[in-house]
Amino acid sequence: MPEHLHLVTGRLAEPSLRRVLATLSDELPLGYSVDVLPITVAALMTPDWIAKRVAAPAASSRVIVPGYCEGDLSPIQQATGKPVERGPRDLRDLPRFLGGTNRPPEYGAHRIEIIAEINHCPRLELAEIVRIGKRLAAEGADVIDIGCEPGGAWAGVGDAVRALRDAGLRVSIDSLNPQEIAPAVAADAELVLSVNSCNREAAADWGCEVIAIPDEPKSLAGLDETIDLLAKQGVPLRVDPILEPIGFGFAASLTRYADVRRRYPDAEMLMGIGNLTELTEVDSAGVNTLLLGFCEELGVRSVLTTQVIPWAATSVKECDLARRLVHHAVSQQTLPKHLDSGLVTLRGGQTTEIAPELLDQLASEIRDPNYRVFAAAGEIHLVGKQLHLHDRDPFVVFQQLLDAVQSGAVDRPIDASHAFYLGHELSKAATALALGKSYEQDESLDWGYLTQPESSHRLARYADRPRG
Repeated sequence: MPEHLHLVTGRLAEPSLRRVLATLSDELPLGYSVDVLPITVAALMTPDWIAKRVAAPAASSRVIVPGYCEGDLSPIQQATGKPVERGPRDLRDLPRFLGGTNRPPEYGAHRIEIIAEINHCPRLELAEIVRIGKRLAAEGADVIDIGCEPGGAWAGVGDAVRALRDAGLRVSIDSLNPQEIAPAVAADAELVLSVNSCNREAAADWGCEVIAIPDEPKSLAGLDETIDLLAKQGVPLRVDPILEPIGFGFAASLTRYADVRRRYPDAEMLMGIGNLTELTEVDSAGVNTLLLGFCEELGVRSVLTTQVIPWAATSVKECDLARRLVHHAVSQQTLPKHLDSGLVTLRGGQTTEIAPELLDQLASEIRDPNYRVFAAAGEIHLVGKQLHLHDRDPFVVFQQLLDAVQSGAVDRPIDASHAFYLGHELSKAATALALGKSYEQDESLDWGYLTQPESSHRLARYADRPRG
């Protein structure tokens, strides 16, 4: 028989809790019941208060109480005869808490290799090159590419390769100059970007894999000849037909990748995705995901990326997340959604629907001097004892509070530290409204993989709990 969970909540969180549970019940073999106790905000509950009101069905195997319910849970266990657990403070964490992360066991596998370029290496100190290389590897890069510059050969290229290899990193060299490539591969660079008619004759001497590119991308001129020569010389290779920026043949370049795949069905291929992410003024996460989805379907098993321009400054991490998402979608023939929300940084999180009249009721129930902040019905709401202020503008809400203090409607003065705390929370709520995010007081806004954990800075715990 499936496990039956009995979840305790208040009136405010009931709709959101039921939505989460309805989704989870399709994924996990469990039954559930929801006990909506006569209180608006679940965080105001105490174990003793719950124990007097909870009604767990005989079939229930566990009782889950709100994460903000502090204290000894044994009174609830004695009242119900069931094991009692404290759930997560944030409803967004409930699926993971119950074991339903929406990720099947095989999720996370991938087959696209990420090559991350360090641009303008000849301008950097050796220690800086190693520092950047380690950071890129920590973000998900499989190979660190040493980006050289046009002109003369860089005398320090061998030292740079050795330093990165000594740091335990795999290394490639981005140059067309044989005089620059030779010392790099002698220092154990494993891949050369790139080879065409200007340097292909020297490739057999390098003893490593190379990237074959056309002499002229739009016509693919010279590509077949370069591939044929390298194949005859036994040089392992990947093919890169060259991705073009939007406005300069982007659509046609995608077609060329498909064309090369048809002509060379077994060839390894690479796509330089930085040509699009660096040259398109838009946040790069979506662009990277679409390009890696294209690569996954076409069998392009390596990408070259850079992260120089600010809007593409986290491309390596984005590609690492995206390659897992698209691999699962393609290999399992399932849509790439509800698996990993890490790439949804701007508008992530499901908003909580709270009726303003419930907040009015909450204001009448509160007995302690603390303020609660909500983002609901297109406005920011500040709720306290016999107080419900709201407006779209956080400055207006705060001025309303100051006016209430000055008029005597609120008997708690606002000191500097409390004002700072409320300003921080009102600002978060305003941001959540602007972006359609979920807002929970004292919790981090959900920025996907960019989310920074936030400690609670509430100035005082609830001093006087309501009794019903």
